Amino acid sequence: MVETMRREGHSALVHTAAASNLGQMLVRICKADGVPLVNVVRSATQEKLLRDQGAEWVVDSSDPAFFEKLVEAVAATGATLAFDAIGGGKQGSQILSAMEIAASRGAAYSRYGSNTFKQLYIYGGLDTGPTELTRNFGFSWGVNGFLLTPFLAKIGADAAQKLRQRVASELKTTFASHYTAEIGLAEALDIETLRAYARRATGEKYLINPQKGLA
Repeated sequence: MVETMRREGHSALVHTAAASNLGQMLVRICKADGVPLVNVVRSATQEKLLRDQGAEWVVDSSDPAFFEKLVEAVAATGATLAFDAIGGGKQGSQILSAMEIAASRGAAYSRYGSNTFKQLYIYGGLDTGPTELTRNFGFSWGVNGFLLTPFLAKIGADAAQKLRQRVASELKTTFASHYTAEIGLAEALDIETLRAYARRATGEKYLINPQKGLA
């Protein structure tokens, strides 16, 4: 995500479902690299979780003042690029709208909106419903899907290897993951265990080890 930001000429990021394992990694990466990051979460508990880890801009979507706070966070960071793990619903559209409001502050009025390009990448589908766009964010924007494998192929072997090397070097720090449990393949089919990891709850990631339980 940070590499995409740099290559596409943006200077700050917005990330949804930001209390996830990946979201917490991104908080650490952006802190280490000095990248402003707006984290969108869905509860006050998740907001506290990220703030306790040093996140500066965290916005709770359950807050009645969510959109106003989102606009202020986007304006403070200058974020024009977002990665959305939710996919369906209105949140992606709200992020583009917040970017447009922030970009239009102090600018001359135009019926076509600001000249600032705003990019939303959808990389997940936590909400499997339709992606709803309310086009109140001008004409300078893009909405695309994002997958890691095509991105690595696009940037070439040398650049991809540098990214892999960073992950390997910081596997127990920046990219550390924490698991509720390590389970084998047979356990993964147990109905109660399946229900537990199917909830996709924050802080309840399961690691499947194919070797566990084998004689």
